[in-house]
Amino acid sequence: MTARQVALITGASSGIGEATARRLAKEGFDLILVARREERLRELQAELEKEFGGSKGLSVGTMVLDITDREAVRSAFQSQKDLKIQDLLKRLHVLVSNAGLAKGVDPMPEAKVEDWETMIETNVLGLLYVTRFALDFIKPNRGHLVNLGSVAGRWTYPGGGVYCATKAAVLAITEGLRLDLQGSGVRVTNIEPGKVSTEFSLVRYKDPDRARKEYEGYEPLAPDDIADCIAWSVTRPPHVNIQEMVIFPTAQASVTHLVRK
Repeated sequence: MTARQVALITGASSGIGEATARRLAKEGFDLILVARREERLRELQAELEKEFGGSKGLSVGTMVLDITDREAVRSAFQSQKDLKIQDLLKRLHVLVSNAGLAKGVDPMPEAKVEDWETMIETNVLGLLYVTRFALDFIKPNRGHLVNLGSVAGRWTYPGGGVYCATKAAVLAITEGLRLDLQGSGVRVTNIEPGKVSTEFSLVRYKDPDRARKEYEGYEPLAPDDIADCIAWSVTRPPHVNIQEMVIFPTAQASVTHLVRK
């Protein structure tokens, strides 16, 4: 009997990460869910095991982890004491690096340096830490790295320069990984969404009303839409690599062109 493939998903407690966990569970993947919010991780774990466990065989492990803490990430992979996680890591096939955020929209002369640091540490360094240590478990001729970039990594907009720079870095890192892993059989994909209705705007603005208005007057992408793209990419035949996907809602033509009713 072939062992079930395992997908590790960062930022799994909400939004695209949570939707991807649900979608990959339906595809028959076992899961390692990674996020900082332990209570939400446990709730999601219980929901998935109730729906897909038992005779369906789903196994779900959780890591409560701040991916910006390099030593914590190293320990989570190299000194893992949880036997269930140890077993799941041995079967790791897919890494979905979804954790990321934007902070603020002030012009650079007025922006908070702390916001820049948070975005760089999470979107770039955190992704690199998890990728580096996860690759110790992803064997040649199997495996798939999926990075959550953004259309902001291709097109810059006012008030978003540093966030856009972090997503441009994700694009460059993804392309570098693909080159460095060429011949190994490990595939690498960059998913680049436009406007998706998640906690993203609430984290960015720290204002529920402003965050809500970000998605008014048109139909934004839903987390399930992006989860579908991820699931489709990682379930292609082994000789097919989806290098990148740019996904906009129909109402959005570019990062600065959006039609609202």
